[in-house]
Amino acid sequence: MSDKERVLVSRTIAVPADTNPWGDIFGGWILSLMDIAAGSIAARLARGSIATKAIKDIVFDTPIFVGDEVSVYAEVEKIGNTSITLNIYVTIRRKGQSEELHAVKGTFVMVALDENRRPRPVKQKWSEI
Repeated sequence: MSDKERVLVSRTIAVPADTNPWGDIFGGWILSLMDIAAGSIAARLARGSIATKAIKDIVFDTPIFVGDEVSVYAEVEKIGNTSITLNIYVTIRRKGQSEELHAVKGTFVMVALDENRRPRPVKQKWSEI
């Protein structure tokens, strides 16, 4: 894998339990999928424990409905001394459709942690995972 390569991290189907009181898919559920994806990639890169430091620039472009196939992709933006910045993208495929639609994008900053839950250096490079 190389820098700026977008990789599929997860795919699921939106179900009624994921909706808000108006029947639309709850934004918090989507954010949790994105955070899990960022954490998964960052933990592999850091080869250990990580924590979410910041979530920035979340943009919901397309509504997500029950029955939509929801795919979450990650792209490493930057690896710093103790942090990893990732762009996380959510796409959807409507029931019975083949076209994938862009739905959400956000930037997640994850921090590598040592055994005392303090920031530690990240030595891993994207191409090495």
